[in-house]
Amino acid sequence: MLTGMSTALFTDRYELTMLDAALRDGTAARHCVFELFTRRLSGGRRFGVVAGTGRLLSLIRDFRFDEAELRYLRDEKVVDAATVAFLEDYRFTGSVSGYREGELYFPGSPLLTIEGSFAEAVVLETIALSVLNYDSAVATAAARMSIAAGDRPLAEMGSRRAGEHSAVAAARAAYIAGFDATSNLEAGQAWGIPTMGTAAHSFTLLHDSEEDAFRSQIDALGVKTTLLVDTYDIRTGVETAIRVAGTDLGGVRLDSGDLPIVAAEVRAQLDELGATNTKITVTSDLDEYAIATLAAAPVDAYGVGTALVTGSGTPTAGMVYKLVARQAGDGSWVSVAKASTDKASKGGRKAAFRTLDAGTATQELITVSDGFENVPSAGEFPDARPLQAVFVTGGEIDTAYEGAAGVAAARTHHARVREELPVRALALSRADPAIPTVYVDVD
Repeated sequence: MLTGMSTALFTDRYELTMLDAALRDGTAARHCVFELFTRRLSGGRRFGVVAGTGRLLSLIRDFRFDEAELRYLRDEKVVDAATVAFLEDYRFTGSVSGYREGELYFPGSPLLTIEGSFAEAVVLETIALSVLNYDSAVATAAARMSIAAGDRPLAEMGSRRAGEHSAVAAARAAYIAGFDATSNLEAGQAWGIPTMGTAAHSFTLLHDSEEDAFRSQIDALGVKTTLLVDTYDIRTGVETAIRVAGTDLGGVRLDSGDLPIVAAEVRAQLDELGATNTKITVTSDLDEYAIATLAAAPVDAYGVGTALVTGSGTPTAGMVYKLVARQAGDGSWVSVAKASTDKASKGGRKAAFRTLDAGTATQELITVSDGFENVPSAGEFPDARPLQAVFVTGGEIDTAYEGAAGVAAARTHHARVREELPVRALALSRADPAIPTVYVDVD
């Protein structure tokens, strides 16, 4: 995990070449409003889940150009000497607001608004998108899996299917969106996520017999541990597990086979052996659809790996970072927007609200204004919930959104706002967004 080191080169070259040109022509100091949003929900999802904001805030704090970064820019002639001198003193002094982590989002939702000079804000594009695109994709997949799982606990165990830093980010995002634990110890240490894990097939294969392996694990971890019973023959494995541990064995894990059928057979065998309280955990390449097919099976918990850390087929949330308003030379505000076919953006400063009917979300209401004068307050929409929070003011980060405490708060927030989803949003099939996005011009 990245802590305390410069994050300034976690960016694309063109951000610095734009800065270089803007410093030359005098527009770099213009006050600007950038917005991070998605035009559509990737993968035909019915809603998205915001994740990564707390990580991003810490990365912005470390977004500075130390001697090593400056030397690289000079040596590679990325920018000129004047720009290198400007970057030497770079610190973000603007403001950041947006949707809280764990919040739901829909097409056009202004997930993050970054304000400051063009020079300050433009260079944050890549790092903001890198974090929120991946983390939100994982969180959205995790929420769908959590919905499919119902009250049954979920464990994230996909570290071996992701890059080392992505693995920690994925565990964090999954926990925010409803998972209960992770196998990743760095995620546990850094973000306060409960960790879990016992043994893999290699531990059984290490020993002269399955029985020896089970006895060793129980000696080390106690009878409440979970034994992996499918290294060889499952029925024999279950019999051996109960014979060695007794009927108080905590659980057995299944990692192969036709899981609905195998789980039913194992449950019947455990009950016949008197181990009626022994839990069954299933793993084996699960995704939200596989979890849904197990709803009627006698399964007590799930472990999810590859599908989770890859966004269950949608590894990015498709977010973009666009300039939506700027000050003109005379100080007046100008809304700006990209007009390209199929990639148009909507200019203007946004305020976001979610309208509710008896506690159920009905629409994403987004107001649009040119500048600061007409931004509406929550009081103007009494039947709606305001969606934006302030994360950074004058370069000062609100630390309440960072660290383990920030993750815990995001998890609580997600659980609460997910209750607002209409029933149609809970289905796993591809469809239009669960609620429409409605724009209101307030100028």
